[in-house]
Amino acid sequence: MARTKVTAPVVVCQGRADNGEIGDPLTRISEIGGRRFPFLRWSVLRLLLGMRGLTRNWQVGDGREEALAAHVLAQARAGDLDDAIRVIDDFCATRSVMINVGDEKGEILDRAVQRVSPGLLLELGTYCGYSGLRMARVMPADARFYSIEFSPANAEIARRIWAHAGVGDRLTVVVGSLGDGGATIDRLRSEFGFTDGALDFVFVDHDKNAYLADLERIQEEHWLHPGSVVVADNVKFPGAPKYRAHLEAAEGKTWRTNEHDTHVEYQSLLKDLVLESEYLGEPA
Repeated sequence: MARTKVTAPVVVCQGRADNGEIGDPLTRISEIGGRRFPFLRWSVLRLLLGMRGLTRNWQVGDGREEALAAHVLAQARAGDLDDAIRVIDDFCATRSVMINVGDEKGEILDRAVQRVSPGLLLELGTYCGYSGLRMARVMPADARFYSIEFSPANAEIARRIWAHAGVGDRLTVVVGSLGDGGATIDRLRSEFGFTDGALDFVFVDHDKNAYLADLERIQEEHWLHPGSVVVADNVKFPGAPKYRAHLEAAEGKTWRTNEHDTHVEYQSLLKDLVLESEYLGEPA
């Protein structure tokens, strides 16, 4: 069975501060590259320079995660989910790029959640809570959402942003990882209702080296059912080649996958792939 390739439209938007200007003069200079020339943005260069720390602590190391939280609480209308998303997109496009799914790929995520209409969602990699906001906006009102985050600092930032946006009671962040020896998996089962066949939707956006291992852990727990959907970000950049190869080998057997051609978050130069995979059940 052939895999489906989908090309996503490029999202073109220009974030503006409340006074109509694109941030302050210093920010405009340091972020002059915009979407077309991301390597002319100081925040992108600083991200690349801090990559070693990022993959260890899951923060860039220059305080941008806390700065984002402060910006959202100051600029987004309290209790307004759409405005919180708008303010984060503006911050990432004009002030400091973040490693969330972003607006272009976020629309792919939105459509997947809407198609599935899930009752139970699992996210791997909360970061600052942006993708949780997007999923809260389109998931059913009675859906249950749990996000696993390795960094306690990121988890606290996400909680603050979610509470300000008015969805803190609908989204739960759990500090840990699926690969921590069973502690987090046990919590999901005992506290949050992750029973056999209960999980409808998974969004994977954490350590790219853990994508395949964590997918296999989820399958081994028997949480999925035929029709469950797993969406994975950054499969091309930075890349998750083992995860992609696994799904290619399982095409039409255990999984059916659509590959969405898109771009790395908040720019239009670097290409990326988002994989949307429907679980078909284990072969007889």
